Amino acid sequence: MIGGGGTGGHIFPALAIAQEIRKRKPDAQLLFVGAKGRMEMTKVPEAGYEIVGLPIAGLQRKLSPENLSLPLKVFSSVQQAVGLVRKFRPHVIIGVGGYASFPLLLAAMVLNVPYLIQEQNSFAGLTNRLLSKRAKSICVAFPGMDRFFSGQKIRLTGNPVRPDLTQNHISQFDALMHFGLQPGKPTLLVMGGSLGARTINQAVAASLFSWKNAGFQLIWQTGNSFAEKAKALLAKDYYPGFITMPFIKEMAEAYAAADLVVSRAGALSVAEICICGKASILIPSPNVAEDHQTKNALSLVKEDAALMISDSEAEAGLDAMVKDLLMQTETLDTLAMNAHKLAKPDATEMIVNQVLKIAAA
Repeated sequence: MIGGGGTGGHIFPALAIAQEIRKRKPDAQLLFVGAKGRMEMTKVPEAGYEIVGLPIAGLQRKLSPENLSLPLKVFSSVQQAVGLVRKFRPHVIIGVGGYASFPLLLAAMVLNVPYLIQEQNSFAGLTNRLLSKRAKSICVAFPGMDRFFSGQKIRLTGNPVRPDLTQNHISQFDALMHFGLQPGKPTLLVMGGSLGARTINQAVAASLFSWKNAGFQLIWQTGNSFAEKAKALLAKDYYPGFITMPFIKEMAEAYAAADLVVSRAGALSVAEICICGKASILIPSPNVAEDHQTKNALSLVKEDAALMISDSEAEAGLDAMVKDLLMQTETLDTLAMNAHKLAKPDATEMIVNQVLKIAAA
């Protein structure tokens, strides 16, 4: 059983783990557990796996009436998770983080079912910290995680990324052709995470005319909430080589086409940028627990593998930062090379090694 979700940063690693298990053990039975109404309830079935949704929800950081119903949702979710575990009788349970993994891992602990935790970020999430003591193994993506977990259980594996990225042999020329873009023009990929990012979208909107005049091309993932506004902005004028979409399915082609990536600093985005060996400007989200995206970004910045700009400065400063960097091919090459050095392409295999070891014990 695999529990977790809420954002692509939890869902796509879970799917990569499931694919590797299925590859090695074609007859393995897999069941995902997520949160009702969240994106895992569509993304997991689209990938061909069964999922059960629980009524669990996250704690709102601002005062909200939704927090009043949270204890009831947690209690109901744990009850349902215990029932699911008793019925499915898994050999091992995998928690990939996010509040959706809490009921399942707690059920595993109560029923004495072995479980593994996969922590994607450089600052461990609350669920994983609370439930780590009974975990058989804790797979992490960043060094120094012994400040959160028992050092004996930690395995530095890196983060699983989609197989189409680890096995990406698409040339930049072919990737540009795929999107109908021109070779030889500086190309920028902007993405705000699987749910979109308002600050990044507003910064891009403010920079469109400037980037057009500089001769750049743009692949812009907006998320659903900004999609119509982005289309309207591009329709107002002639923007050759500027394309926008709510969600990019062909991420291997998007990364291959790009000379520079602008992104949030979620753990999955950071892992993908490193795997693909791309220069990047990271804009950490301020709306995450313990400011973990800043810590993720700094892990690259200190290795000269990325640049960073704060969310509060992005709208005013992103335009000049992008123009300056896209004109410096040597700097782009250095950032890309150093990012690639930090990649852990065997992350999924290493995690599944641990899963199968636990299942066989």
